[in-house]
Amino acid sequence: MARLILLLICLALPAHAQRQMVVAAHPMAAEAGLAMLRAGGTAIDAAIAAQAMLALVEPHASGLGGGALMLHWDGARRRLSAWDGRETAPAAAPPTLFLRDGQPMGFHEAAVGGRAVGVPGAMRMLEAAHRRQGTLPWPQLFAPAIAAAEAGFTVTARLAAQVAADAERLRRDPQARAYFLPEGKPAAEGARLRNPALAATLRAIAEQGADALHRGPIAAEIAGAVRGHANPGLLTTDDLAGYAPTEREAVCGPYRGFTICSMPPPSSGGVAVLQILAILGHQEMSVDPRGIEAAHLLGEAGRIAFADRNRYLADADHVPVPVRGLLDPNYLLIRAQLLDRDRALAALRPGNPPWQGGAPLASQPPQPEHGTSHLSIVDAAGNAVALTTTIEDAFGARVMVRGFLLNNELTDFSFLPEIDGRPVANRVGPAKRPRSSMSPTIVFGPEGLPVAVLGSAGGSRIIGHVAQTLVAMLDWGMEPQAAVSLPRIGALNTTLELEAGTSAAALAPALEARGFPVEVRVMNSGLTAIRILREPGGVRLLGGADPRRDGTAMSD
Repeated sequence: MARLILLLICLALPAHAQRQMVVAAHPMAAEAGLAMLRAGGTAIDAAIAAQAMLALVEPHASGLGGGALMLHWDGARRRLSAWDGRETAPAAAPPTLFLRDGQPMGFHEAAVGGRAVGVPGAMRMLEAAHRRQGTLPWPQLFAPAIAAAEAGFTVTARLAAQVAADAERLRRDPQARAYFLPEGKPAAEGARLRNPALAATLRAIAEQGADALHRGPIAAEIAGAVRGHANPGLLTTDDLAGYAPTEREAVCGPYRGFTICSMPPPSSGGVAVLQILAILGHQEMSVDPRGIEAAHLLGEAGRIAFADRNRYLADADHVPVPVRGLLDPNYLLIRAQLLDRDRALAALRPGNPPWQGGAPLASQPPQPEHGTSHLSIVDAAGNAVALTTTIEDAFGARVMVRGFLLNNELTDFSFLPEIDGRPVANRVGPAKRPRSSMSPTIVFGPEGLPVAVLGSAGGSRIIGHVAQTLVAMLDWGMEPQAAVSLPRIGALNTTLELEAGTSAAALAPALEARGFPVEVRVMNSGLTAIRILREPGGVRLLGGADPRRDGTAMSD
């Protein structure tokens, strides 16, 4: 026990470096990424190696069967790329996919099984990025994860708890049951799990590229598992073969002399984070980070941004999304004027941003979002990666194929295609990407160079986690470890959420007196962050990994 406590203390200590750094949600993922940097690889190489390892050691959060969104800064070319590896709906998916007898299905009724499985995109996206910005041979990037899958890894307390909590759903799938519930019991903390099936899949990807997942026998097995499930889906081998990642233009906005850049649609995260910061930019933020004023400001700015998010944000390749209008400074000034420092808004309505198009939209009702992991990486050449990766709910669809879990990402669509005769922007559609909240973020200083790299897990709570961490670093001057360790405070739709078991929970009565609907709950965020300081002696890197998970920063 004493050794475990010492390990946890060490993982929570601030990390410092002068050359390169990887921050991940598990030490083995950080170690795999750093090994690539030490071998002369780029931040992209490190991200691929770390993601492959996360597929093994954090299978409930991300992996080969899911998707990912990534910002990449090319230091030599001074070029920012926003890579979209988000899952897509099958070509046959109808808007009514999650309706039964005209009514929306229950979340887990929809999520468990084949119905909610989207076409995975993470490996295709990482492969495309590697072709442009990687330097190490593709097979080399998978060697650490292959070796670990064959030798086995030690189950952490967090993974053991996740397996135990979801045991009944995992038990329904033969492969998941055999792997996660050996001898019929959930894998326990300290147990050693070997995954030779995953090792074989990773070896196939190393040899054949992402085609190993999207064509051939593995693709056929994925489609068969989806379509043959008791809760069948519509995914076909043609859907898998036809998937293509997309390089997009990041959304960026000013804050306190910095430029904040994040992910555009199909993620709602970048736009919502920028809206929150734009609203807070009109406020004096010299307040106690753990006090009621900070909670009020963060909560109210988040609630205002969520009203717009729920009305307008979706896959811009399929529906008109007024991104330009939602980030217009004049429009955001109007939205900022709604914020009252003494009282919460009783009625929260979406605004009327300029440059709208298409039919009037209905706001999507709230629904669960879970899962996910985040990697923050800076290499010795000044390149940076912010990669958020997911299979959506914990353990995704609870369908296991060839050693990895399939996603349930289609439940990120609105279950209701229309409300009161008006379409919902985020309704299901063929080959459409479901709306995400993932917010991989890179902050640039006045000279145009990165000064911070960050992101989080947490479903739609990612938006509040990232916004609060940016304020902590940029307004309150906190180092990354202190910023990601703060008691979590943020909006989820109209509700102001406070992290249970922390000083934030004690603020509930005072915030309720100000008119906030408040919920005190567990907040398993999963932030990772790197601060880049340019000093006369050179660059200094500071890292932070969320103590709520198993993460750490590793560096040289």
